[in-house]
Amino acid sequence: MKTIGIAADHAGFEQKEFIKAWLQQQGMEVKDFGTHSSESMDYPDVAHPLAHAVENGAVEMGVALCGSGQGMAITLNKHTGIRAALCWMPEIACLARNHNNANICVLPARFIDNAAAQDIVQQFLTAAFEGGRHERRVEKIIES
Repeated sequence: MKTIGIAADHAGFEQKEFIKAWLQQQGMEVKDFGTHSSESMDYPDVAHPLAHAVENGAVEMGVALCGSGQGMAITLNKHTGIRAALCWMPEIACLARNHNNANICVLPARFIDNAAAQDIVQQFLTAAFEGGRHERRVEKIIES
């Protein structure tokens, strides 16, 4: 059983709850880093704990949501072990895994509906890193 971390700000709260329930229906364990309401809050407060959990292996992958997805993606990608990809369609999610070995899928909750979010997360979680020529590129992401 996969363990997936999930986090959202107030703009992504309702979609987070939908995705969380769907993941659990698929037999996955979900660790919810918040937020736990639609009350205004600061996305870094949930993004950093999610990033730490992915980095240290407490969860296998992550899903993060905010209004545009940009704030979450920027914050998550400050962490060395994180490759967070802003995904607005299933094909982007698949390529993010195939070519970039992304480990957190970021959703723009104000711009996609629940059905699209589900399709995107499904693609993200089932796609595999292709390695090969992409491995060299992913290794170059970390600045020395």
